[in-house]
Amino acid sequence: MAKPQEKVSFFERLKQIGQVFSFTAKQDKWFVPLVIAAVLIPVALTVVAALNLGWLWIPVGVLVTLLAVLIVLNLRSNTAMMNVAEGQPGAAASLMENMRGDWRVRPAASSTTQFDMVHVVIGRPGVILLAEGNPQRVKALLGQERKRLSKVIGNAPLYDYVIGSEEGQLPVRKLRTTMLRLPRNLTGKDVNALDKRLGALMARPQMPKGAIPKNMRPSKGAFRQQRPR
Repeated sequence: MAKPQEKVSFFERLKQIGQVFSFTAKQDKWFVPLVIAAVLIPVALTVVAALNLGWLWIPVGVLVTLLAVLIVLNLRSNTAMMNVAEGQPGAAASLMENMRGDWRVRPAASSTTQFDMVHVVIGRPGVILLAEGNPQRVKALLGQERKRLSKVIGNAPLYDYVIGSEEGQLPVRKLRTTMLRLPRNLTGKDVNALDKRLGALMARPQMPKGAIPKNMRPSKGAFRQQRPR
């Protein structure tokens, strides 16, 4: 059974908001000016409304000001996080794991020793392959993964994307909207059945493609010890 989520106290929530605020301010030079505008404009309107219509508009103005600041914080923090995530290995899998909805993510289902990787995602659209790394090498990985998965996915739709900023690639910042725009081809029952089949297929991990780094190679003595006497 899944463990119930721990309740976050009011002060812990404020601490989290403060951390997001600090992170966004460091990454986005427009964040602080926008927050100032989000405070000053509602306050000015509230003062005008209070002087002309009565002091009952002050609580309304406070709520509008807080809402405006939270909207700016949400929008700019998401943008800042996307900018930081862009180009980082495994960023696509991490974003998919934190997306709302029923997304079954298997990070680096296929990979190389040069940090090229293909993530497998199962959802209502079908099976989605997200490739990160060198464009030439990940194309080969995508072909291998498509061939391997074709044995078990049946008629389920299969999509593939190469994550990057070059022409024909999918930028990290557009990953979420792209996934949400895909048609819902499968039912929840289909997703569960497909997840089980792929789980059985991937139970045996694949060795990364490419030369093994020297610091990971077994010593010659290890081979001598394994020889029968």
